[in-house]
Amino acid sequence: MYNKLLTIAALILLTGQVYSQSKDVPAELYKASTIPDSLKKDANAVVRYSLTDITVKGPGKMVIKEHSVVTVLNEKAEREAAIVLWYDKKFSSVSSAEMIIYDADGKQIKKYRKGDMYDRSASDGISIITDDRMLGTSHTIVSYPVTVEQISETEQNSYVDLNKWLIQSSEKSVQNSIYHFLVNPAIGFRYKNCNTTIAPKKDVVNNMDSYTWEVKNLKAFKLEEEALDWRVLPSVMFAANSFEYGGMPGDISTWAGYGKWQQALNADVCSLTPAREEEIRQMTAGIKTDKEKAKFLYNYMQKNMRYVSVQLGIGGLKPFAATFVDQKKYGDCKALSNYMTALLKAVHIPSYYAIVRAEANREPADPSFPADPFNHIIVCVPFKNDTTWLECTSSTQPFGKLGTFTENRNALLVTEDGGKLVNTPKSTITDNQFKSEAHLFLQPDGGAKATLKIWATGEYRSMYIGLAQQKIDEQKEFLIRNLNIKQPSVFDLKPAGDKEGVDEVNVEMEYDKFCDIMAGDKQFYRPRLFDLWRLTVPVLEKRKSDYYFEHPMGKTCVTTIDLPAGFEVESLPPNASLKFSYGNYDVTYVYDAAKNQIVNTTKFNLNNYVIPAAKYNEMQQYMDNIAKVQNKKLVIRKKA
Repeated sequence: MYNKLLTIAALILLTGQVYSQSKDVPAELYKASTIPDSLKKDANAVVRYSLTDITVKGPGKMVIKEHSVVTVLNEKAEREAAIVLWYDKKFSSVSSAEMIIYDADGKQIKKYRKGDMYDRSASDGISIITDDRMLGTSHTIVSYPVTVEQISETEQNSYVDLNKWLIQSSEKSVQNSIYHFLVNPAIGFRYKNCNTTIAPKKDVVNNMDSYTWEVKNLKAFKLEEEALDWRVLPSVMFAANSFEYGGMPGDISTWAGYGKWQQALNADVCSLTPAREEEIRQMTAGIKTDKEKAKFLYNYMQKNMRYVSVQLGIGGLKPFAATFVDQKKYGDCKALSNYMTALLKAVHIPSYYAIVRAEANREPADPSFPADPFNHIIVCVPFKNDTTWLECTSSTQPFGKLGTFTENRNALLVTEDGGKLVNTPKSTITDNQFKSEAHLFLQPDGGAKATLKIWATGEYRSMYIGLAQQKIDEQKEFLIRNLNIKQPSVFDLKPAGDKEGVDEVNVEMEYDKFCDIMAGDKQFYRPRLFDLWRLTVPVLEKRKSDYYFEHPMGKTCVTTIDLPAGFEVESLPPNASLKFSYGNYDVTYVYDAAKNQIVNTTKFNLNNYVIPAAKYNEMQQYMDNIAKVQNKKLVIRKKA
């Protein structure tokens, strides 16, 4: 079988063709029973055969042919029984597509042709206008295992980069996989390995450069909890120095070159009209400093413009004109960021359109490999000794704060001299604070009344700032889910203001039953309204990957507990002070007999969001100890 696959690969090099399954793939690869036992272990699916054949004839001319056979072992991999092909009405098309389903013995169950598939706008619910479309279908699996074969061909008449080959994903083994590029030497084809040492076989076919990568018998592995897939999974990145998109040629051999292309793309859309610029200058005439002016204009943009996704133009890469946004009062990340730079330009404040890869802990751009891994735009304002970054799609984000969506990674500034790769800020524990005060009024029958005040900054502010606009049941469910409060019988939440990046929320609650256990004249309570920290992690013999939180954080809660009349404390939980290399947890209890009142102060700090694998066991024990401390009960009793 191995020799047959090599023969197929050789045919591809010569012809660039993908044949039907009857010619391409050995019959035994459609049968679940022929999977080696070593490839079943820890696997939800097995790639029996995969062939990707990409031909790049020149800048902006690419054909992608894909053929895969995947055996789905259980419901965890049911997504494998779906085919989705993305394309753009202007710049790409799907020439052919089909999906065939086979039973465990390799007998065909169902065949989906291109005409059977849905072909619709790829609207995400936010986009109001888009050129993007999706062609595809899914199959409902009745019993396992099944084998899914997919064959497709797409053509692109524009591209910026050449994507990435993800060799293997978590809990999926690979029996045979081939990745092939046939490229015009003039484009300057490049590749770089990530988490692998694989090397291609190189050749020349009809004056075209041929590169073939092949892997076989890769055993499945499971990604560790809160490990980053891009730091573990093997892949190969691809790029071409010369590209063309929407008729605009570019050079991405350097970051500077890509920035120059983006600058040229934006050149005719980055200014307001002279009359509007004068209005902006009049609006800010009484503001003393440039930074105060920038903050005023940022708040103006937030109040007057709204975010929608607009995927039109040059593949969604060119922003709508600043004048369009000014008139229509909406735009996507490109348009709003471009508009923000136009506002700043009107008052002579330099700023840069900044291209970034968004999402918490996502893979940043590789400084040594110029390409286009980006999916979002922000703005950089280089004040002297105080560079400020602006997220322009949020109507609530504080001035100069990015958050986990785009912080702590590199971004490409589009400057007069081309692209410059720089780092976005990294948040600290002081940026993400959750402070709270709770007051519990215990009742003789085990019920309670409670008040809760929350002050939230950073990521916690983002969580709570929209809470007041939700329905009462949704508010209650949010606090139950995120704070692990008990289900109240009466609930009332009121926002108390949002000033200078601090969101304040007040909550009043009543409980028919707050007491955990009532035994004779004794009552047992959790000595707080909610637990400040609830996460525990499993014991591992040896952690291999670093553990990632989304951000560092500081959390505090001061809980005042008024005992019912006629009751006294029998026993308080002990004070505790726990530490590990990247944080600490402290709790104290003070009983004022004169007031018949307990004050519980709890603090939790996580100083770094990355926990090295070598420190995992220390963190695991630390979190277990927190759980043990928080499980201690307050015991009160009726006075004699």
